[in-house]
Amino acid sequence: MLFSQLPRSIRQLTTHVLAVILGVVLTVGTLQVSPSQAEPAPDPVTTDTPQLIAQRQSPAAAAIGSSSFVTAAVNRVGAAVVRIDTERTVTRRIPDPFYDDPFFRRFFGESFPQQLPPEQLRGLGSGFIIDKSGLVMTNAHVVDNADKVTVRLKDGRSFEGKVQGVDEVTDLAVVKINAGGDLPVAPLGTSSNVQVGDWAIAVGNPLGFDSTVTLGIVSTLRRSSAQVGIPDKRLDFIQTDAAINPGNSGGPLLNERGEVIGINTAIRADAMGIGFAIPIDKAKQIAAQLQRGGKVAHPYLGVQMLTLTPQLAKESNSDPNSQFLIPEVNGVLVMRVIPNSPAANAGIRRGDVITQVDGQSINSAEQLQNLVEDSRIGQTLQVKVQRGNQTQQLAVRTAELQNASR
Repeated sequence: MLFSQLPRSIRQLTTHVLAVILGVVLTVGTLQVSPSQAEPAPDPVTTDTPQLIAQRQSPAAAAIGSSSFVTAAVNRVGAAVVRIDTERTVTRRIPDPFYDDPFFRRFFGESFPQQLPPEQLRGLGSGFIIDKSGLVMTNAHVVDNADKVTVRLKDGRSFEGKVQGVDEVTDLAVVKINAGGDLPVAPLGTSSNVQVGDWAIAVGNPLGFDSTVTLGIVSTLRRSSAQVGIPDKRLDFIQTDAAINPGNSGGPLLNERGEVIGINTAIRADAMGIGFAIPIDKAKQIAAQLQRGGKVAHPYLGVQMLTLTPQLAKESNSDPNSQFLIPEVNGVLVMRVIPNSPAANAGIRRGDVITQVDGQSINSAEQLQNLVEDSRIGQTLQVKVQRGNQTQQLAVRTAELQNASR
């Protein structure tokens, strides 16, 4: 029987069935030869090696895929991060020397005010709880010389803080609050195994914005305080590109596991895209003394110094306005000797180049500073200096640093 001789209704039904069958066939054929838009086409080289596929994942995709580690890290330590508000009353003398003129004082009388009215200064910083009894670690410059310290917890509670100890040389301080115990404690990690490129998470209250989190990486290690521009400190900082601003000072720098690896410090107002943190291992060494209210003793020599290389010495010596000739050797050039210091008493002079200490070659100012810091107060160091064309061996007995500005 011919197709045209079939009833019209049957012909229409048959046409629809054939169309459906044809569509299914075409769809199956397409699936067999074309990759899906949702999944990439299989790589013939890596089809049988799934490990290679994982290795080819881009760094950006890996960071996005593992972004939840930041949330986990912050949740682990967040409740232990505190805000520190300080108040300090200062009085200033009237700066104009006109007021010190005897004629002016006779004319207006001795009762003329010599000082401006007291001024109330307020400060803001961060910190974190290191013991459930209420011990808080922060920066020394956050609480130093404060008349009143208020510690505010993330849950909204606030307590008056008592400064237990301050060490200006390392910019560390411990504050005690009485909150009834059983406080959340920040887990302390170690900074000894931190590597350049590790994740770095800064938590604190920058510019007064409470509970702020910024993310970056460790951009370099052992950045000396001299390089940072604060030669009165004795620190090797962790440098990070995680944003650290005023108000972050004293807050924790975390690794990807939520462990404290450093203490943030906003010491460079002109820093853009970089911040600095005190390694937590250094803080651990000093925290025990600070929480007992003890003073941290630091040995010193009493010299201002500059790393010297033969090239730098040669350039200086070629300058006709140079005040003295410098030995063209590797070492540390003494730029100034503090009067009545151990260095002065031992006979070290300006222009000397320190080349050895206790038989160890000295190649940088940072190396010499660390060596002295690791010595004992009252320890005698055998210092070899190059003075002009002569070499001298001097015995320098270290003393306790009394002023951080030295």
